[in-house]
Amino acid sequence: MGNGGRSGLQQGKGNAEGVAATPTAASASCQYRCIECNQEAKELYRDYNHGVLKITICKSCQKPVDKYIEYDPVIILINAILCKAQAYRHILFNTQINIHGKLCIFCLLCEAYLRWWQLQDSNQNTAPDDLIRYAKEWDFYRMFAIAALEQTAYFIGIFTFLWVQLPMTVKEKPSFILLLKALLLSSYGKLLLIPAVIWEHDYTPLCLKLIKVFVLTSNFQAIRVTLNVNRKPCFLAVLSGLLLESIVVYFFQRVEWDVGSDYAIYKSQDF
Repeated sequence: MGNGGRSGLQQGKGNAEGVAATPTAASASCQYRCIECNQEAKELYRDYNHGVLKITICKSCQKPVDKYIEYDPVIILINAILCKAQAYRHILFNTQINIHGKLCIFCLLCEAYLRWWQLQDSNQNTAPDDLIRYAKEWDFYRMFAIAALEQTAYFIGIFTFLWVQLPMTVKEKPSFILLLKALLLSSYGKLLLIPAVIWEHDYTPLCLKLIKVFVLTSNFQAIRVTLNVNRKPCFLAVLSGLLLESIVVYFFQRVEWDVGSDYAIYKSQDF
């Protein structure tokens, strides 16, 4: 098989027979997972001489542990956008991705920019230029802080529900660190906020609704894949996160730290 689509997996050292394999579970930070049945696996493939790969077969379902290791990254991304569980397992368990923090900051910057853009578009200020620049800069920082606090409340709502609910339904203790990384990665849909501002004006509310639904769907799938539970607790966890986020939004509106009625178009998308 070709070696054109290993999706960032590092090739292991060769053994005495000249065969290389992915790092085993003992040497990796966590075990690999079969993307079909979610069973643990010690390796994903073996690389024989001259770039010939042999994908490991899962002992449980008798299917390739991870077929995506020879797929082009664009195909993997398309499958992730379609919220396929196999693609999510490949990304979360079988690849080495460490952009969670950077992606979170960038998504918050995109969201803060959208809120700041809507605020500036609605304001008609006749103050001196220096005061305008200072006010605009402060407004952007304020929008970033609000977006960060709302996302934090959303995550706290999800984790609180799962912390209470999951011990009753699962035997193994869930990894909330892995779940946090999965939620941060699955929130990549917020990056679409910038094109929504740049390329259209009349249909901004509709675009924001679609982006919100896509992010929530991705978060739902990330919880389901990471914890390997059924759909009901995942759906309730997302609802719990939205409820706590809505409470924080209401609090900001009450203390008038939000942008008031000028910001109502965006907040109406938070259901």
